[in-house]
Amino acid sequence: MSQEKENFQDEQASQEQNENQQEERKEEDLLTQAQALADEYKDKYLRAHADFENSKKRLEKDKINAIAYANESFAKDLLAVIDSFENALVSIEGVSEENMNEIFEKMKEGVKLTYGQLKKVLEKNYVKEVSCAGVFDPEIHQVIMQVESPDHQSNEIVQVMQKGYTLKERVLRPAMVSVAK
Repeated sequence: MSQEKENFQDEQASQEQNENQQEERKEEDLLTQAQALADEYKDKYLRAHADFENSKKRLEKDKINAIAYANESFAKDLLAVIDSFENALVSIEGVSEENMNEIFEKMKEGVKLTYGQLKKVLEKNYVKEVSCAGVFDPEIHQVIMQVESPDHQSNEIVQVMQKGYTLKERVLRPAMVSVAK
């Protein structure tokens, strides 16, 4: 019986050892799975972080380009006006005494057309002339001098010395005016 008891104890010890080994394997498997999952998440994080950094750099580059080329459309529109002025200068060079009156009339017409062309370009790009009719407004006018005028009331604009302009709602240059005392 003692042999049986010993065999039973050996068997029990062997069984416990097997169970411990199985439990250790399970723990190792769980640890391996957890490590694999952690590696997968780390890889996903690194990729997402790299994508974010690339997007950030791309947006910064786009922002720099947008700022650098913001006036490109406006500049292209002005090229037609420059061409008109260059054509006028070429016409002036061909003036002689015989055709002076004819060239002068054509130049006058050309300058008017070029002026109209320039005004259209400015309007297209939201540059508008400041209104100078009526009473002085310190937001859009700058008083150069005050004059006596029986035809105007106090603070009413008498004369425009230099036109003012706005870009959208912002004043680019105030109109320089004289006002009645």
